[in-house]
Amino acid sequence: MQTIQWRPEVNAMTTPQSWRILAVPRNSAGIEDIAADIAREHPNFNKADILTILRAEDKAVQARLLNGEQVTKEGSWSWFVSFTGRLEHPDDPLPPLDECLQVSVRISPPFAKAIRQIAHTERLPARLKQPLISTARDALLGLNNVLNPDGLLQLGGRNLAFDPKQPGSQCVIAGTESGSAVQTRFAKIEDSGIMLMPDIPAQSQPWNNEYTVSVSTRYSEHGTLRTGTCGQMLRSPLTLSGFGQPDPPEAGILSGKETSPHVSVLGGSVAADEMLRIQVILDLRKDALLFSLLDMHEGGKTGAAVTVTANGELTLQGFADSAVTNLTVRVNNYVGLKEMLRNDYGGRLVDVLVVRVA
Repeated sequence: MQTIQWRPEVNAMTTPQSWRILAVPRNSAGIEDIAADIAREHPNFNKADILTILRAEDKAVQARLLNGEQVTKEGSWSWFVSFTGRLEHPDDPLPPLDECLQVSVRISPPFAKAIRQIAHTERLPARLKQPLISTARDALLGLNNVLNPDGLLQLGGRNLAFDPKQPGSQCVIAGTESGSAVQTRFAKIEDSGIMLMPDIPAQSQPWNNEYTVSVSTRYSEHGTLRTGTCGQMLRSPLTLSGFGQPDPPEAGILSGKETSPHVSVLGGSVAADEMLRIQVILDLRKDALLFSLLDMHEGGKTGAAVTVTANGELTLQGFADSAVTNLTVRVNNYVGLKEMLRNDYGGRLVDVLVVRVA
């Protein structure tokens, strides 16, 4: 009997812990496989002819879409084009097509219903025991996913205990662009959590402040070495200096492993040294990014949000009682930042900024 295989997978993003249902593909079938399947079912047609027809179908569908049509294969799926983005005025030209034109496929409800009615499932065992890092928090600042060189990093999860003296058993902090450091200064190592003073490796550029943290361990003397990596990126604070000068040095922020920053701070009005946060949120409804300044407490004070839809400069207002009246920033790579938010950060990215007058 044909079956669809699945297994339970820990969802590290939920508290209390839950499990998601993960479909496990048996194989990846291509056009050659589909042609061979059809040829077996219909021996009057050879595989080469079927391949020709399948490839011709792709070109025929593409031609119809380019003519502005929707293509529907009755009982299975439809192809159609759409646009993303917005216009400030009705007479504005379209953005470049590689940014706004989308091609989508929609499965017809009868096709999906038929599969559900005849499908059989097969449960696979959960993955082998391995370290699971579900939370990473800086104890000094009280913030999640912050890697503070002056703080204490708390890792929460399960199966985290390891012996630093055992070969290969270790906790590693690694930069996404470069650099890696095996951690040595531990306050606690237990199954449910690890507490350490982080040794943060340097990366190539000052804006490369994105890191991963992983734990490797063996559960028996001669057991297989198993590694678990935190599902969230950790970010170290960025220092911005010279705000008492007429032209403070430009500083990159809100970036990952890039060789040039997605966003740069150009200047601002600052009365005294302060630590604060800058946030960018992906607003899917408006297809835009929302920038704002925050204090150092989740759910605390916040400055007014500014909507951004393209590269360019903007001014962010400070929050109540902040020594930072405003910051001027420039978005250098709007598309890259939006993709980073969508793919790596679940739609929200925050950097801790240490703003200094001198």
